[in-house]
Amino acid sequence: MPLQNRVAPNGELCAVPARGMFMGNRGGRIHDPETQKLTGRTHASRRWICCTTTYKDWHRDVWGKSYTELFFFDEVTALAAGHRPCFLCRRDDARRFAEHWKTCEGLERAPSSDEMDLVLHGQRCGHKSSPCPLPLIDPRDDWPEGTLVQDGERFIALKDQRWWSWSFDGYTPAATALPERVSLVTPVQIIAILRDGYRPRWGPFHSSR
Repeated sequence: MPLQNRVAPNGELCAVPARGMFMGNRGGRIHDPETQKLTGRTHASRRWICCTTTYKDWHRDVWGKSYTELFFFDEVTALAAGHRPCFLCRRDDARRFAEHWKTCEGLERAPSSDEMDLVLHGQRCGHKSSPCPLPLIDPRDDWPEGTLVQDGERFIALKDQRWWSWSFDGYTPAATALPERVSLVTPVQIIAILRDGYRPRWGPFHSSR
């Protein structure tokens, strides 16, 4: 039985057998090591990060007594859920992310991880005090590659000026056209960073089911 540790774009934690390209956490432990179940907490702190699945020769006991390991299909999914690149295992990506933050906000210096986490936590939709409802947008407007939206039960991501249906297994062409209003899942601060030129890593695409 898979653990409830796969992250959907809206931050929901799901129990599915699919693997992911990235690992991450939400600032600590939100599971019970004995029962291997979530405790009901959505996070341990504002430090939501996206990590590599391997780092040096470190080995982890997943959902042991340390932090709660989470897994993302790809970086586009992690960003939509409000997780930023880790400054330890993804230092180059994290610095690049922070530099784009600096540029798009017109800051004199790149923000610290704490400063970024404070802003992102107010925009994430995966915790109990998150803003609700999600902002409605027109998908026909000029959105950056990597934008992820929700239409009913489906998640859709923008790649190469085309909308693709998201799943834990990959992207497929959107079966139907998007309506004039959809919910924006990716936090608005990350939208600005994507628009400034940050390029996230994508999972596989499939021509059809």
